[in-house]
Amino acid sequence: MSLTEFQQQRYARHLTLPELGAAGQAKLLAARVLLIGVGGLGSPAGFYLAAAGLGTLGVLDGDVLEASNLQRQIAHTTADLGLRKVASAQRAFQALNPDCHVVASAGRLTTANASQLLAGYDFVVDATDNFDSKFLIADACHAAGKPYSHAGILAFFGQTMTVLPGRTACYRCLFDAPPESPAGPPRGPVGAVPGVIGSLQALEAIKFVTGCGELLTNRLLTFDALKTQFRTVAVRRNPRCRLCGGAR
Repeated sequence: MSLTEFQQQRYARHLTLPELGAAGQAKLLAARVLLIGVGGLGSPAGFYLAAAGLGTLGVLDGDVLEASNLQRQIAHTTADLGLRKVASAQRAFQALNPDCHVVASAGRLTTANASQLLAGYDFVVDATDNFDSKFLIADACHAAGKPYSHAGILAFFGQTMTVLPGRTACYRCLFDAPPESPAGPPRGPVGAVPGVIGSLQALEAIKFVTGCGELLTNRLLTFDALKTQFRTVAVRRNPRCRLCGGAR
């Protein structure tokens, strides 16, 4: 794939990196990533994937933008209140980089539609905000053989890991089943925390697509914003995991 003169300028900083270069940029322009959730995590992930020159970015979300979202969900503006998040996110990502074809789907991932929605994508970014969705994504990606980036945030804390189904530790190796939903109003998060974690998710997708670097597999990265401290915890595949182990 040959780049236009403007693309050579747009992606000039990528082209100077030996780990990426023209070959890596060509892979990005041909790649397809599905972003599930365009809120706090999905906003920065989507922006950086679009900016990187991703060929196709699928965005899936069933929510309507509310005022309380604006403190952290930077893909949306005050003028978007009351609109579907996928509509404002599609407009924002597409405006940032017309090279990136943004496919918007208003709705939620379900056991009935998962196979069809995941088909055709190379990598999945789990940017959802509830346990039920995260377990469903883990199960659906395992069934479809789709690599994915998991992330979660709460208050001043965040975590993320990358899963290659059947090859590395999966989400259910860490957490066997969804816990009970916490009582009371949501605890945060501080707006910049999903910015940090969502950016890391975009980076993992870029690394997977281009083949550069080492993916965050078999490791859980945690972030404590109060201490500005990152920590990496080794994670092993659980032979009794109900999803990827012998207990299936």
